Amino acid sequence: MRLFAFALLLGAVVYVSGQTTTPTATGIVSGTVTDGLGAPVPAADVVLRRRRSPERTTRTGAGGEFRFEAVPDGTYDLQIRKAGFALLTSRVDVGSTTSTALTFTLAAVPTTQPPPPLNPAVVDRTREHRKAPAAVPTETVNAMPSAGLSGAGRMGSLTLRAPDRDRFNTEAYTHIEENRFRRVADDPLSTFSIDVDTASYANVRRFLNQGQLPPADAVRVEELINYFRFDYADARDDEPFSVTTELAACPWNPRHRLALVGLQARRMTAAQTPPRNLVFLLDVSGSMASADKLPLVKNAMTMLAGTLTAADRVAIVVYAGASGVVLHSTPGSHKTEIRRAIAELEPGGSTNGAAGIKLAYDLAARARIPNGINRVILATDGDFNVGVTSEGELIRLIEEKRERGIFLSVLGVGTGNLKDSTMEQLADKGNGNYSYLDSLQEARRVLVAEAGATLTTVAKDVKIQVEFNPRAVSAYKLIGYENRVLQHEDFNDDRKDAGEIGAGHSVTALYEIVPDGEEMPGKGVDPLRYQSRPEPGKPGLSGELMTVKLRYKAPNGSESRLIVRPVANRTNGTSSNLGFAAAVAEFGMLLRNSEHKGGGDVDQRQGACPPASRRGSGRLPRGTGAPDGSRRSARGAVDGRCAR
Repeated sequence: MRLFAFALLLGAVVYVSGQTTTPTATGIVSGTVTDGLGAPVPAADVVLRRRRSPERTTRTGAGGEFRFEAVPDGTYDLQIRKAGFALLTSRVDVGSTTSTALTFTLAAVPTTQPPPPLNPAVVDRTREHRKAPAAVPTETVNAMPSAGLSGAGRMGSLTLRAPDRDRFNTEAYTHIEENRFRRVADDPLSTFSIDVDTASYANVRRFLNQGQLPPADAVRVEELINYFRFDYADARDDEPFSVTTELAACPWNPRHRLALVGLQARRMTAAQTPPRNLVFLLDVSGSMASADKLPLVKNAMTMLAGTLTAADRVAIVVYAGASGVVLHSTPGSHKTEIRRAIAELEPGGSTNGAAGIKLAYDLAARARIPNGINRVILATDGDFNVGVTSEGELIRLIEEKRERGIFLSVLGVGTGNLKDSTMEQLADKGNGNYSYLDSLQEARRVLVAEAGATLTTVAKDVKIQVEFNPRAVSAYKLIGYENRVLQHEDFNDDRKDAGEIGAGHSVTALYEIVPDGEEMPGKGVDPLRYQSRPEPGKPGLSGELMTVKLRYKAPNGSESRLIVRPVANRTNGTSSNLGFAAAVAEFGMLLRNSEHKGGGDVDQRQGACPPASRRGSGRLPRGTGAPDGSRRSARGAVDGRCAR
């Protein structure tokens, strides 16, 4: 009996021992995580789980890669999380001794979710109910393009509330005193600097996607117009840009006319783009922690890194409680090293922007590329709240480096703390661009799709001066460009700084013209006692409406060159260029509640999307126009069909 029991025990031991030594079938789960544009997404959390099994986690590397080894056979749920993207869940089957290599694409989400679309309606300002102070005034307007990748191109309407001044909000905007009509008999000249910034458009879109009207001073009409590309003639080989002029009826005031002055900068292919020496100056203070700030900037930089070549160089400087170099000047071909440095950026501390700018300029100077693009790119929500340098000293530093060929561009991000006025001024003084990133899509547009226009300057200190013929024009008003107006004598003064134009940029200026014989809107000055109306003079001049003069310098030049273009007093109907620009301008004036909006209406069918026959030409916004090429309303200028 004892022998039988011993035999049973021995058999059990042998059986158990055999079971434990049998190898468990396992496999490998690996993959790459990218965004909707194909760029890798670093620092994303990846979770692999199965019922009754321990959860396994990892984080994607600089190239978006991840890997789980020794994964037992079975079916698993894989989840990927990353701020600024929708949660991704996928079912993964792991077989014996297999390696499962997958690619996952994360969908970007808007930094602020727009309210659900309502029925389309024209602007309808509700009455203010004083007996119910808790009620918020609202307006319903058609939405601008969605902030998110997945929402681009949708058209709906949003119920907008007026800016809530009771909420804690430190956003700062320079007051805009809208241009007024000027009588030609008193002042026949209009002089201003061009403006190629586009921050206002993206910022206004952000407000509308939040269901809120933007502050009037956040709406710079010229930036709304210049966000788009127009079908202007190409520049000649001997000039950096072409000049187009047009004249048509004014959509919001039929008694007036609308004159257009359009510039089209010379276009460059990727092969023609000079090598880039870029230094990113990143605000990593505590205020940059939210998903629409530093995480968005990191994703934008990762996309840019994918476009760099061995001839390019990039460096990263951060500033918060102290400034420091995260990445010394590195060839663009070292993508893993660049992406790793980007992935390791974390927010924290207060802001000392002036010290960071000095360090960034020093790095840019050491790695300077002769005849290349040498630029510092500042990304911040605009706070410089512990700076040791005064604003005047900071501006003088930026101007000094500008004269040495190192320009400054600014990327604004975030909500509630945006210092729009400061960032616009810094970019202006630094001969650079000011852009606002409200989404990953906008980041790609600025840093990848239109990097040539953003970074490659083809002409600097570009000024426009228009002289109006008093025999044809009673009064005029420049639409937008309020903070770019110059003294008339500044036009011929080469010491006076003005705006730059980048490769492929379109610049558009509109004048509302009061024809001779019509009354000027508003109150003018009394008739002058000693001045008289000009008599008919030189033959031919009576057939001219105005003369457009432009001055510009070569990117490395110090002396300006002059271009003169007379404009005939002849209306040939509304072209797609002028109609589209007018529609965007009209919408901007409605958002500002301008006293000069006249009979402007969101549904007024005077604006035009460019004709469908020009779609895909590379000159007009992607997806523009109707299938039949018909004209579109002012709403069409700002919905997804007429947006980039």
